[in-house]
Amino acid sequence: MMEEKVEVKTPEYVSLKFEPAGLGSRAAALIIDQAIITVVALLILFITFLGVWGFDMYLGLGSISPYLILGVVIVMFILNWGYFAGQEYFWNGKTIGKKILGIHVMQENGHRITLLSSVIRNLMRIIDQLPAYYVLGMIMVYAHPKHKRLGDLVAGTIVVHERRAKSKRMSRLDKEIQRRNLKSEDLKIEEWNMKQLNERDWTLLKGYAERFTNLPLEKRNELTKKIATILFPKLELSKEQKTYEQLENTLLILYLKLRDEWEYEL
Repeated sequence: MMEEKVEVKTPEYVSLKFEPAGLGSRAAALIIDQAIITVVALLILFITFLGVWGFDMYLGLGSISPYLILGVVIVMFILNWGYFAGQEYFWNGKTIGKKILGIHVMQENGHRITLLSSVIRNLMRIIDQLPAYYVLGMIMVYAHPKHKRLGDLVAGTIVVHERRAKSKRMSRLDKEIQRRNLKSEDLKIEEWNMKQLNERDWTLLKGYAERFTNLPLEKRNELTKKIATILFPKLELSKEQKTYEQLENTLLILYLKLRDEWEYEL
């Protein structure tokens, strides 16, 4: 059976192909996420009402304030809605359930999901849940050619499978990165700053990395300085008083951080 593929045209006129996540994987991810939300909600309710009961016993009040009930309702709403919207925005389109199932949400133009899109698609869960247990959402995911629910249609998003790692021999670049003992976690960059990089930046950095081991030293130093001048301001990184090797290491680590996000198996 052939895998379904959807083609995405980015604003940079790059064509990417993805495997859309179907009803099975999306439902399984939702079940995991809802189980987590349920456990957290029950803990909040247990702690809240245990505290209230103890307080009432001590003072002899014998009643629960309507303001407390309202507060709990608001907290439950924020938990149910914020869990999805927050994780998808700050975790590159993933929730815990999506991470486990190997799927993530992205913009239909191939870019990372924006805060507005994340908010919209998750607010639309109120409708997708109708009449109960996401019946409308499941019908739409099953029937839509790109497996979209109403929230995806309104927000301009799509849920796709993560790329699968290809088994291949270590390249010269990977050997050089290993020789320098560079790891993606060696460079701490705020999530907001990472979102300032677009696909054009990735293409520029990827071209630099792929040519890195073949460039003569003088040419490599010149290119390193140029790339750092373009990318560092977006990430609020300084290139002042840094050696060429330090600049190279920073750019190579940045390449590692972006590779899993932008390099997909077609």
